[in-house]
Amino acid sequence: MKIYVTSVFVDDQAKALEFYTTKLGFQKKTDIPLGEYRWLTVVAPNQPDGVELLLEPSAHSAVPPFKQALINDGIPFTSFEVDDIDREFKRLQSLNVEFTLNPTPAGEVIIAVFDDTCGNLIQLMQRVRNAA
Repeated sequence: MKIYVTSVFVDDQAKALEFYTTKLGFQKKTDIPLGEYRWLTVVAPNQPDGVELLLEPSAHSAVPPFKQALINDGIPFTSFEVDDIDREFKRLQSLNVEFTLNPTPAGEVIIAVFDDTCGNLIQLMQRVRNAA
């Protein structure tokens, strides 16, 4: 068994696709019209057959209060791993991505949190490499 798709709830699929591709650097994988919405996924460019991220509409009535509660408490909806968090932080800042937490050591990782403009806080994570 393996994970092949996971999702993030987004307020606007077109806006999310633009953000997740042009700012975060993911690539569109699947785009299937489903009435008012789409089955719309993105993947990491270096893993085109890897885990897909579904940009899922926030249409269900339970989603908006759930997302708002996470934002109110500063809790990221999901986390993406990066090799160099400082470089990625600077790159995203240059693209006007708003961070709620600058790169911060947290035990065996360094984390940062940004607003995806689609109703979510997203965490970036870099594993701390042991110098030993």
